[in-house]
Amino acid sequence: MDMYTVLCISCHPDDMEIACAGTLLKCKERGDRVVICHLSSGNLGHVIIPPDELTEMRAKEAERSAELAGFEVIHSRFDDLAIYDNNKEARDKVVDIIKQVNPDFIITHDPDDYMPDHNAVSRLVFDASFTATLPNYHTQVPGAAKMVPIYYMDTLCGVNFNPTEYVDVTPYIDKKLEMLECHESQIVWMRDHDGIDFPDMVKTCCRYRGFQCGADYAEGFRQCQVYLKGTTKRLLP
Repeated sequence: MDMYTVLCISCHPDDMEIACAGTLLKCKERGDRVVICHLSSGNLGHVIIPPDELTEMRAKEAERSAELAGFEVIHSRFDDLAIYDNNKEARDKVVDIIKQVNPDFIITHDPDDYMPDHNAVSRLVFDASFTATLPNYHTQVPGAAKMVPIYYMDTLCGVNFNPTEYVDVTPYIDKKLEMLECHESQIVWMRDHDGIDFPDMVKTCCRYRGFQCGADYAEGFRQCQVYLKGTTKRLLP
């Protein structure tokens, strides 16, 4: 069985758990190296906790989640709503992450998700994944990465997202939800103040994707279909 290096570039801590943690757990089990990069700190993700305090809190929550799974974590520490896809500094930071990790495939947000930070991250990853392959484009990390496929993970609640590939995550659904529960600053607040059981919503979405592909629980993906990013191999587990 082939083993790969998988790079998931998400916007906020908890986005990975929501959309693709089951798939990444399955990747890890088959022997893959799994690296998670959170581009944004999530510092505006609370009504009461101030941004500086929340930045540190959410980083620790993300690290606890990754430790449960055996994933590596990178924090880029952009502030919320400070990520712009036409910004050279932001693009070069993502280029350096891709060159540093040199993945075999990348998972990131769909370019048509529900909030601007997610959409900007998607476009940044698209741009940076090409730029990182150019040996004469110089950034802080030397060398060049491979040209690799990109898989877009599900949008929140699957709105306007039609998967082209599915991953059966039935054996991993409990661990996925355990990882999500590490993000107490988000989960507890939504339960106590908004009346939203976010883990139950995520589980329900996985059940719905499972109905679509004949599994109990599944996660859906859409491959980025552009020149040179295709593959003859099944890379998702």
